[in-house]
Amino acid sequence: MADTPLVKILIVDDEAAQMKALCSTLKSHGYETTGFVSAQAALAVIEEGKFDLLLTDLMMPEMNGIALLQAAREKDVNLVGVIMTGEGTIATAVEAMKSGAFDYILKPFRLSAILPVLDRAFAVQQLRMKNAILEQRVHERTAELEAANKELEAFSYSVSHDLRTPLRHIEGFAGMLGKSAQATLSEKDRRYLNLIMDSTGLMSRLIDDLLDFSRTNRTEMRRIEVDLQELLEKIILELQPETEGRNIVWKKSPLPLVQGDPSLLRQVFSNLLVNALKYSRSRNPAEIETGCRIEPKETVIFVRDNGVGFDMRYADKLFGVFQRLHRKEEFEGTGIGLANVRRIIARHGGRTWAEGKLDNGATFYFSLPR
Repeated sequence: MADTPLVKILIVDDEAAQMKALCSTLKSHGYETTGFVSAQAALAVIEEGKFDLLLTDLMMPEMNGIALLQAAREKDVNLVGVIMTGEGTIATAVEAMKSGAFDYILKPFRLSAILPVLDRAFAVQQLRMKNAILEQRVHERTAELEAANKELEAFSYSVSHDLRTPLRHIEGFAGMLGKSAQATLSEKDRRYLNLIMDSTGLMSRLIDDLLDFSRTNRTEMRRIEVDLQELLEKIILELQPETEGRNIVWKKSPLPLVQGDPSLLRQVFSNLLVNALKYSRSRNPAEIETGCRIEPKETVIFVRDNGVGFDMRYADKLFGVFQRLHRKEEFEGTGIGLANVRRIIARHGGRTWAEGKLDNGATFYFSLPR
């Protein structure tokens, strides 16, 4: 097994005899020491990673210990400094710690006092090194993820656009075939043609939703004050054609003003309300409730319905792209709406989650930071 590397200490003291004695003593205790009587000469040899610790006198003629430590940290941010000082300058040594020194030791030296300070200083230096490596890895991984996300979004956007042309051809020619051959088509052939038309319609909606989803992250956010109550009332008004003839009981508690992008938050509310209307279609009356609770760090908004609900075992799938917990024959949709909700709220710094029970309604929550 390889030997543990020696702790490398740079010692700077304008008193040559004291500097040499300290170098010799610490070397005999397993440290690798390099000594200088000139702060400028010591500064000239500092390179990143060359030394672990800097042990410097506080009062020196050409450059004091605080200035040396600050200049040294500019060359090696992970270097840990310890100040040496006499009894009369302890207050100055404390100020040195405020300026970046890890600790101080008093002259005349006692080995029993120096060694524990150096041990602690080296532990801090090692922690800084590990943190620097972790930060670099996080930075690299983040850059990789951002690049992958951009590629994926560009791919989905490109594919969606490229799919539009052949889809329009299928839809157009199927419609023309239906009109020109209507009299000669059998019942079975008409059913086949209707299935083709229905499928192209579904695929068209999928493409539109996929494009919306890919745009969500590329759209620049505009944070302003948004009146959620006013936004809710407008969306309910816009949904009147879908609610015509239905017995719907709206339960609306007052919603607050929040900071956010009004266009993106409109998408969130619209998706949640459309879902609530869709899955409560079999109820008479359908009950849809909106409300909020104000917490210390966030505002939580919810949309609740008394519809068909869902099994909580599959709650984690609700916000995934193309994830559906009900058959398309029962409820129309593409499975992108809730994924869009999660992405939009995440961009606002909030959370999304849901609670439900089979045949006993569902509640969808989202939060916005206060």
